[in-house]
Amino acid sequence: MGTKRPDASEYAPFYAGYVALVTEQDILDVLAVQRPEIGALARSLPEAKQAYRYAAGKWTIGEVLSHLIDGERVFGYRAFCISRGEQAGLPSFDEDQYVSAGGADGVPLVALADEFAAVRDANLAFLRRLGDDAWTRTGTASGKPVSVRALAWIMAGHPRHHLAVLRERYGVA
Repeated sequence: MGTKRPDASEYAPFYAGYVALVTEQDILDVLAVQRPEIGALARSLPEAKQAYRYAAGKWTIGEVLSHLIDGERVFGYRAFCISRGEQAGLPSFDEDQYVSAGGADGVPLVALADEFAAVRDANLAFLRRLGDDAWTRTGTASGKPVSVRALAWIMAGHPRHHLAVLRERYGVA
């Protein structure tokens, strides 16, 4: 089955930490469960906490959620393109530039969580339709080879990484 755990050769070493955070075998279930997790987190925080940053120069909580949305869009787009056989290299994205331009602190946390859910729902709908051959297709993103299934694991590991940072450095439960 195409949705088995990706081999380390299917993604750049930078993403190994994200992939390692996903120990489950059913990636579609993991992706589906994260959607309400992020919503519950956003709903549990008072709006006054949105602009909190644990140190100067670090993202606010709102910016972290906005970054999760950006990552979801970028990784989902990459998976879509590669699944369709795209041969052109897909660009990198500068997460700090995206966050800076995103205006997250003017958007309620709940609205950010709802936006994440909408993007995740679209990505899940697309991923659920893939055949085994599409899951194993590879392309190039950020100048490195990557498979569709690796991108799915990255899409799951990326929020886990940032949710852990929110717990450990921002005091979010």
